[in-house]
Amino acid sequence: MIDAVSVKDAPAGQADASFAEITARRRGRLRRYLFQHPRVMDAVVVLCYLILVTPTAVESVLDGAWPAAVLLAAAAGALLFRRACPVRVVAAVAAVEVAVTLMHPWGSNVSAGLWFSLYAVAVVRARRFAIITLSAATAPLALVYVLLAVGPLDGRLPDTAVSTPENFQLIASIAAGISITLSNVIATGIGISVRQRREHEHEIAAWAERSARLGSANERNRIAREMHDVVAHSLTVMISLSDGAAVVAKKDPGRAADVLGELSRTGRTALADMRRVLGVLRDDSAGYAPREPLVAGDNLAKLFEGFRTAGLPLHYTHTGPSLPEDAAFQLTVYRIVQESLTNVLRYGRALGRVEVGIVRDGSTVTIDVSDDGRGTIGAGASVGTGQGLTGMRERARIYAGSVEAGRSADGGWRVHAVLNCNGGLEK
Repeated sequence: MIDAVSVKDAPAGQADASFAEITARRRGRLRRYLFQHPRVMDAVVVLCYLILVTPTAVESVLDGAWPAAVLLAAAAGALLFRRACPVRVVAAVAAVEVAVTLMHPWGSNVSAGLWFSLYAVAVVRARRFAIITLSAATAPLALVYVLLAVGPLDGRLPDTAVSTPENFQLIASIAAGISITLSNVIATGIGISVRQRREHEHEIAAWAERSARLGSANERNRIAREMHDVVAHSLTVMISLSDGAAVVAKKDPGRAADVLGELSRTGRTALADMRRVLGVLRDDSAGYAPREPLVAGDNLAKLFEGFRTAGLPLHYTHTGPSLPEDAAFQLTVYRIVQESLTNVLRYGRALGRVEVGIVRDGSTVTIDVSDDGRGTIGAGASVGTGQGLTGMRERARIYAGSVEAGRSADGGWRVHAVLNCNGGLEK
């Protein structure tokens, strides 16, 4: 199992770092070192090439064809630049190897330079371009061996004590041409495979970054929605309580003390909720507010008590089984009821009765909040920003539900929400 940060919850940079670490671990220690030190890798390539062509260079010097050895050394130097200008290196190496073959036809591993240079082209260029380069670089050397086979070029085999068949040069030339072609094809194929794998890794990293940014945007929206619910509700209730305390203080000081106590409790609750919501922005190591949702099932009674104290003639009914134990679902119900009652308290006038009803029928939970504020501004009317109703609909959509708000038949305002406690995000 990969030990990495969840893409959706991770910042973009952190997600990129996780995929980079995963890719590095897959390479292994040696490949990781060579990948991180490209100059060392270039030196290793040149060294391998020199080892492969050393027998040919020595034989050419002994046979008096010393320019072939010089050209092989030049090809080795050209391979040092295969990353910076791979196409030019392929052209130079192909020309060198044709010239060396003409001077010393039966040298071993003469085409090794093309392996490394064709691989470099395939890694950095498109597949079609790599195949065209493969054909263009292989054709001249293969043609040389064809001409050696049919006779226009002097490619007699070196004298040996072992007798050879009459057509052995033909067979050897054809075999050499085929082997060179196949080895170049394999080198190009490996380069194409490496390029495709790297492109795939880049696509995954880009997807991780997009997902992380989307997760960050969703988290910001969640925080904004929670802050709207907390601040709008708490300030509305606290303003109503303070206004009520100022009126009641002259007539009933004892009742005023109760109202002020509720005002203080509402403020503390709002502060605790804000700390909980904003806790996700703090460093995990600091050990601040927990990330789990506010457990709201048992807080509905306290919520209703606070609104009654603020002056709402509130009546609550619950039909069917209790709400599911899912804390996130309970929080959704809590916030929808809270936002609806806050709008009633903020905009309602001449209220005689406010009804809150929650009905659970199997996996369906229905929430109804209505008032009888005739001739007044209904909750959620044009006054305000409309973010509260939008937030309620976003919460309901998480549970494949819906929220409707509008004037009721008796002139008041009604909010009707339907949630599915077993439902997922609405498609």
